[in-house]
Amino acid sequence: MADNASIARPYAKAVFELAQETNSFDGWSIALEQLAAVSHDEDFIALVNDPRVEGSRAAELLADVARDSLPEGGANFINLLVQNDRLLALEDIKQQYGDLVAKAQALVHAKVTTALPLTKDQKSSLTSALEARLGMKVEIDENVDAGLVGGAIIQAGDLVIDGSAKGRIEKLTTALMR
Repeated sequence: MADNASIARPYAKAVFELAQETNSFDGWSIALEQLAAVSHDEDFIALVNDPRVEGSRAAELLADVARDSLPEGGANFINLLVQNDRLLALEDIKQQYGDLVAKAQALVHAKVTTALPLTKDQKSSLTSALEARLGMKVEIDENVDAGLVGGAIIQAGDLVIDGSAKGRIEKLTTALMR
């Protein structure tokens, strides 16, 4: 949702800056993952929207759920979200925070879709090739789609490489139809 994305931006930036100051990127990533999951739970949404439940109680419950992974300042962050009615933006906050961390660490997540699972050697050489091309550290998130027939589709940031047999067949079909 576009509204939540723009609402989330200052919160994600604030969490990122706090994580940077306290060197707790991983802790905040885990906490935001948990908080975002809970914020999308139908029962929790019903509880938060119940006029009989005070915002402070919702904040306590949310903080309690993430208690084991909540970094310093986490309870204040949750209270701020509840006070400003921004709990539904948690998924976007988590996403934008992850993007800020990846950018700061010169890291890009490449989504690689193949017809068959990659071997360790294939994954290693693909990672090396992408790192050389992008000039950043690359982590590969692998998906398997038998419908590709062969080859791979690589998405890394703005870069999209469709080297799948299905993609080549579609390009050939389009060229022949002209």
